[in-house]
Amino acid sequence: MDSNIPLLGVVAVVALAMGFNYTNGFHDAANAIATSISTRALTPRIALAMAAVANLVGAFFGTKVAQTIGSGIIAQPQGVNGLWLVAAALVGAIGWNLLTWWFGLPSSSSHALIGGLGGAALVAGVSVQWSVILQKVVIPMVISPFAGLVLGYLVMVAILWLFRNANPGRVTRGFRMAQTASAAAMAFGHGLQDAAKTAGVVVLALNISGHHDDESIPLWVLVLSAIVISAGTYAGGWRIMRTLGRRIIDLQPPQGFAAETTAAAILYVAGLSFGAPISTTHTITSAIMGVGATKRLSAVRWSVAGNIVGAWFLTFPGAALVAVLTWWVTSVFR
Repeated sequence: MDSNIPLLGVVAVVALAMGFNYTNGFHDAANAIATSISTRALTPRIALAMAAVANLVGAFFGTKVAQTIGSGIIAQPQGVNGLWLVAAALVGAIGWNLLTWWFGLPSSSSHALIGGLGGAALVAGVSVQWSVILQKVVIPMVISPFAGLVLGYLVMVAILWLFRNANPGRVTRGFRMAQTASAAAMAFGHGLQDAAKTAGVVVLALNISGHHDDESIPLWVLVLSAIVISAGTYAGGWRIMRTLGRRIIDLQPPQGFAAETTAAAILYVAGLSFGAPISTTHTITSAIMGVGATKRLSAVRWSVAGNIVGAWFLTFPGAALVAVLTWWVTSVFR
C-alpha cells in the first residue's frame, strides 16, 4: 500500500467514479428503452424500472470489459499524481456527459471515459497504450455502427418478409409485447458494457493506491457499480430519449424490436467475446437508422443523424480537453 496516498483520497476518487456512473445511467437510459417508450410498448416508469434491473444483472457479466478499461488503456500511474490523473479523467467524462445530455445528443459515455483517461495521461506524462486502444476501442468504434446499420436493415427486412401476409394490427400488438424482451436484452447489454467500465476505473484507482494488486474485479466493486448505474438509469435521460425515440425516425413496434435486438446482439459479442468497450449509444443509434432505412432513405432524418455523428467525433477530444484543464487547474493542490 502506498503510504503517501490518504484513504480519503481513494474514497473521493471512488465517489467521483460513481458520480460518472450515475450520469452514465441517466445519459444512456435512452439506449435501452427509448424505442419501447416511443412505440408505447412500455410506459416510461415501467421501462425505466425494467432497464434498471437488467442493468444491475448485466454488470456481473462484464469483467472482460472492466479489465480492458482498468489496465489496457493507460499504463498504471504511480503515487498521488496517479490518483489525481484518474480524478481528472472522471471529471472530463462527467463534463462531456452533462454537456451532451443538456443538448439531447446521444453521445458515448464509454468514449468520454476513454477520452478522459487518454487526455489526463498525456498531460501527466503517463504512457497511453495505443495498440490496445486501436484494437479494442478504435476498430470496434468503426465497426459497431456499420454493423448496427447493416444488421438493423437486414433484421427489419426479414421481419417484413416473414409477416408480409399477416394482419397489421395483430403484428403490431405482438411486437409491442416482444419489445419488453428486446428492451430488457438491450438494457442487460448496457449493464454488461457500461457498469463494467466504471468498475475498471475503480480497480485502477485501487491498484494505484495499493488497496488491490491485480486485474481481477472485486465483487463489491461490481455490486456498487451495478447499483449506482441502475439508480441513474431509473432517473431517466428524457432529453436524449426524445432524440432516439422520435427525432431520428418515427418508430413502430416491429422497428423498435428489430433495432433493440440488433444492438443487444452486437453488445454481447463485443463484451463477452472480445472485452471490447464499445458504445451502446453508437450501436443502438445506428441500428435505428438501419431499421428506418427499410421504409425509404428519406424516412431517416439525416440532419438529426448528422448532429449525433458530429457529437461522436467530438467526444474523445472534448472529454480529453476537460480532463487536461482539470489536471492543470488542480495542480495547485498537488
